[in-house]
Amino acid sequence: MNVAIYCRVSTRDQNPENQVIKLKDFAERNDYAYDIFEERESSRKTRPIKNELLQRLRNREYDSVLVWKLDRWARSIRELINEVMELHDKGINFISIQDNIDLSSANGKLQFHILSAFADFERNIISDRTLLGLERAKAEGKQLGRPKGSKDTKRRRRSGYNLRYATK
Repeated sequence: MNVAIYCRVSTRDQNPENQVIKLKDFAERNDYAYDIFEERESSRKTRPIKNELLQRLRNREYDSVLVWKLDRWARSIRELINEVMELHDKGINFISIQDNIDLSSANGKLQFHILSAFADFERNIISDRTLLGLERAKAEGKQLGRPKGSKDTKRRRRSGYNLRYATK
């Protein structure tokens, strides 16, 4: 089987080597041929290595993608579910060795759905707590949002929008 190993770290100070060692070991123990894709200093919007890998997976250059943990692949539950299900629908297996998830098995699919449900639940709880905190702060008379700064005094020009010709 030909697999793509994907490693991601969020900052330049971090090193993906720990992930690489474990993933290579897993691939070699299972006699997988592999290529390694390392994402360094990624953000939610800029993950060019992952985008390149997704394109190659969509072109079926690999049979599986191998990650250390689910959170190394996706930054949100929605992103995780959408991309993993897209890959699954194309016949591409998804394996997370730390989470012990292999979507080629019924157990792996069940675990994935359970973890996804808990992650969604956790996201909702965090959102609820945040809203309660904002309500409390507002009730205490605190000003919400970022503090006013120099950007608020500058006149801004909107691209592609001329205020003189704006109509209601």
